[in-house]
Amino acid sequence: MSGSGDEANAPAIRRWTFLSNHGHVLVAIAADPEGRCRDIAERVGITERAAQSIISDLVAGGYVERERVGRRNQYRINPDRPLRHQVEAPHSIGELLALVTEPGHDGA
Repeated sequence: MSGSGDEANAPAIRRWTFLSNHGHVLVAIAADPEGRCRDIAERVGITERAAQSIISDLVAGGYVERERVGRRNQYRINPDRPLRHQVEAPHSIGELLALVTEPGHDGA
């Protein structure tokens, strides 16, 4: 250990994040409710098929509403829905988005 703090040279560092891909997709939708699935997938770093599946999960769970506008989808997030894990269940999607998005992007 050199103590330099250079993580790029550290061997076998596991890459992980605090949010799941579902959380990342939700944040991407909040940032751009009119974004194409392809753009959401690219922003999150997943395949378009994975993004479609996650969006379907979010719609089925009542976290996101999808409306067809012309040839594109437009999304609206339900900020009052609770987070799904029992540890975070007292908190809402809106609270999470308030923490991780720019001011003014509440997803509603």
